[in-house]
Amino acid sequence: MENKDYKLGSKVIMKKPHPCGTNEWEIVRIGADIKIKCISCGRTVMLPRIEFNRKLKKVID
Repeated sequence: MENKDYKLGSKVIMKKPHPCGTNEWEIVRIGADIKIKCISCGRTVMLPRIEFNRKLKKVID
């Protein structure tokens, strides 16, 4: 299941929630790695693209 319908600035829902309580993130960088920012607390996380695709649940917009 390759999700290619996300782009820079897309809001996504991940499978597991962040410790702050939300599982909504915004994509802030796309490359070999994907950097996502938590909507609730603003923490940023960098994930390899393969791992991001595996942990992605749904793209909101």
